[in-house]
Amino acid sequence: GELQKIVVGASPAPHAEILKAANDILKEKGYELEIKEYVDYIQPNLALESGDLDANYFQHLPYLESFNKENGTNLVSAGAIHYEPFGVYAGKTTSLDELQDGATIAVPNDTTNEARALLLLEAQGLIKLKDAGLTATKNDIVENPKNLQLYEVEAAQLPRVIGDVDVAVINGNYAIEAGYKVSDALAVEASDSLAATTYGNVVAVRAGEENDPAIQALIEALTSDEVKAFIESTYDGAVVPLF
Repeated sequence: GELQKIVVGASPAPHAEILKAANDILKEKGYELEIKEYVDYIQPNLALESGDLDANYFQHLPYLESFNKENGTNLVSAGAIHYEPFGVYAGKTTSLDELQDGATIAVPNDTTNEARALLLLEAQGLIKLKDAGLTATKNDIVENPKNLQLYEVEAAQLPRVIGDVDVAVINGNYAIEAGYKVSDALAVEASDSLAATTYGNVVAVRAGEENDPAIQALIEALTSDEVKAFIESTYDGAVVPLF
């Protein structure tokens, strides 16, 4: 029979690429994707709210919830698909074990990303935080045995200062743009970390449509073994499946 069309808005990479990888699986379920690519973060949500899209795939849940609050939209997650991990990259020091007393670590200076960086440093046993989670700042550090010095920098600028510091904690997308491989990082966020599960990229739909058969088919295709293999072989650790 004729395939039913699902219109999905997405960022060009990696989201649209992952959707294309899921299309053959969807066809077997009786659906076909029409992918509309967006380079901004506002239009795909407005287009979904207005009914021009059936779903979109480009954002994490905290952004979606913030967008709803600011714009009066009523969009929800139908499922988390992947996350793009933070990594600790070598500057003057090539191993976390070799960090000396008073070593300098560059971290993002905005609240959300700095908290992710601090949680990653805590996971490596370098610092200990009060239980501030994803609102943590350097003021929440309660143990710092190596007297590490945090150098706060705008996230996009981190790759540019890496030669001046011992190590830097860099967002996945900025690391890739700068030519770093996540596989070369000294440490990477775990897939079960608070940050990974919080900032997983989701398929968003209008509230009440999460269980529509077409949306369920889309989620099943995106969380299939075939798509998992595509993500793992294509992005070299820069995009990590959450399934």
